Amino acid sequence: MKKNIIENPFLLNKRKEKRLIRFWQIGIFITILLLWELLSKWGVINKFLFSSPSAIYKLLTVYLKNGELFQHIGISLLETMLGLIIGTFFGLLIAVILWWNKTIARICDPFLVVLNALPKTALAPIMIIWAGTGLKGITTVAVSISLIITIISAYNYFNQIEEEKIKMLRSFGATKWQILHKLVLPSNFPNIINIIKINIGMSWIGVIVGEFIVSRKGLGFLITYGSQIFRLDLVMMGVFILAIIAYLMSEAVNLIEKKFKSKRS
Repeated sequence: MKKNIIENPFLLNKRKEKRLIRFWQIGIFITILLLWELLSKWGVINKFLFSSPSAIYKLLTVYLKNGELFQHIGISLLETMLGLIIGTFFGLLIAVILWWNKTIARICDPFLVVLNALPKTALAPIMIIWAGTGLKGITTVAVSISLIITIISAYNYFNQIEEEKIKMLRSFGATKWQILHKLVLPSNFPNIINIIKINIGMSWIGVIVGEFIVSRKGLGFLITYGSQIFRLDLVMMGVFILAIIAYLMSEAVNLIEKKFKSKRS
């Protein structure tokens, strides 16, 4: 005989709430597309300037059939992943060094403030000249945007650990390395995940700006080329694909976070 399992009301409400939120998200997205299509069809908005979902879909099928779109997505995704990984890794590494040695942190503080204030996108042409055109230059721009943000954010998070917890570990004879990997890093895992999510967007900004300047391939090139020849359907297609990929990357990070939390619980 099957046993009747009584589900926890709290968990049941959470699932209902999650489904409701997802329903509204999808509903709002579909509504926007329908309004966009109808307004462009009725002439309320200029179809030349704003294009329409149907025109974007037709162009998307053409690019999918000839395989050209996958080349553009592939190169942009590679540049973004390199910028994200390199910027996040070295940013966290430098933040650890600053946390480890307060003297170095004090020395570097004004330089970090200045670097953070500099408009990295405006300096992108100079960086590309230094690093070279193509993959190296565009990745350098992406790294430059995410690196400083990672250093400053991670260092501030590391310093927010309660001093009492650190003193307690020291009283038991814990070394600085043990405090770092037993307390500081595990306690800041959610913050590191948030930094990665932010860096996804920052890396994409760097890649698109770099592709605007020098690239002959990539989503940034598609958007620039579309604007140059006044093909707004091509521009909007590039933006739409960019938004989807950025969303999927963020969701992938969320899945990693959930798996980590489930293992710890």
